Amino acid sequence: MKDITIDYALRSTWQAIARMYNEEAKQFDSTMAVGFTLLSIDPKTGTPSTALGPKMGMEATSLSRILKNMEIKGLIERRPNPDDGRGVLIHLTDFGLEKRADSKDVVLRFNEAVRSQVTQGQLDGFFSVIGCINQLISEKKIYDKEKASNT
Repeated sequence: MKDITIDYALRSTWQAIARMYNEEAKQFDSTMAVGFTLLSIDPKTGTPSTALGPKMGMEATSLSRILKNMEIKGLIERRPNPDDGRGVLIHLTDFGLEKRADSKDVVLRFNEAVRSQVTQGQLDGFFSVIGCINQLISEKKIYDKEKASNT
């Protein structure tokens, strides 16, 4: 293909971001996936284990492996859900809260760096396009040529 496709631009940019985050995470003896998980767990009330996968867009098997490693490292603990005796809440330990703060700092620095180089109008346009793409995907309009051309 001569022109760069939208999916190629998104994928290559995300891969570059993931590499950058993994390089940063190495300094904390961690990974991007662990940092993302730390940021996805409610620091005050915990998060139901069943809600974490959909929230992060991850398959249960991948998330299960990450959570097991996080538990071994002392970042999280599993507690019974007081509202549902069968459910489990994932809570951050004190160490997990420290590492969550590190992860949050890295994400905020990345956002500040981008915002310093991009105008608010450009960001608004970017988020508008991303929102449209997500809506098309959720409404399954991507491959329906007739619907896509009428939008």
